[in-house]
Amino acid sequence: MGPPADALTELFEEHRPMLLGVAYRMLGRAADAEDVVQEAWLRWTAGDRAAVREPRAFLVRITTRLAIDRLRLAHTRRETYVGPWLPEPVVTDFGPAAPDTAERALLADSVSLAVLVVLESLSPLERAVFVLREAFGFPYGEIATALDRSEAAVRQLAGRARRHVDEGRPRYDVDPAERRDLTERFLAAAAGGDLGELLALLAPDVRLVGDSGGRAKAPLRVIETADKVGRFLNAVAGDENFRHERRVVELNGAPALVAFVDGRPDTVIQIEVRDGRVQTVHIIRNPDKFHGLKDV
Repeated sequence: MGPPADALTELFEEHRPMLLGVAYRMLGRAADAEDVVQEAWLRWTAGDRAAVREPRAFLVRITTRLAIDRLRLAHTRRETYVGPWLPEPVVTDFGPAAPDTAERALLADSVSLAVLVVLESLSPLERAVFVLREAFGFPYGEIATALDRSEAAVRQLAGRARRHVDEGRPRYDVDPAERRDLTERFLAAAAGGDLGELLALLAPDVRLVGDSGGRAKAPLRVIETADKVGRFLNAVAGDENFRHERRVVELNGAPALVAFVDGRPDTVIQIEVRDGRVQTVHIIRNPDKFHGLKDV
């Protein structure tokens, strides 16, 4: 006879935040991550747990394999996605860790929009290994068991994934206080239609990436150079929807602006910073991607 139902539920809930973290980093969508964790819960309660000696490892194995299956389907769907694709933004809460701790910095980096975009170019197995190893520190042996691969193969996958991510991720560190200050100045200039101030804040080679999935007004191609990005943002400032309620919140480990229309999220804007200038502007307007903002 296994443990009582209450004990099973309590054990699963203990690990739920970690399972959601793994699934979200694997998939880049909060809704899909929740679906995967719900499926893991169903398998946890329906399966034979008599031989389960390490519940955490068992649950991570189920969640990772379910996420890999869903990721393979997602890659097929994204081939027909309208315009650039960005991850679904989520409110980040790293628990009681202080804002300047190394642990929080690692977690914030692993869930940043920039890194999640790079992870999209990895194979499902490489992405799984990278997430489990780099974001959560799982031992290679445990990852090998979860993926039903040899430890040598997992180490090879990890090395390949790490090299690819290092090549694609932004190669600069930004003080969180500096980033927040620049974000607030940038958002104030954008909201106020101050083109001169905007241009002063933008790097010459700044890029603007908009994600609407064809569901809302947003550029279908990446906009480049300070002049073009500044003029686009200046035009956005005149949009009536952008004049509704706006709030700065922490999404994916960094400050972002969320604009609301009729109480519902309508637009998310987040920037990447380098050398005191805005290097990348991410704008998300696809209403299907605001699932993770339901509590904002």
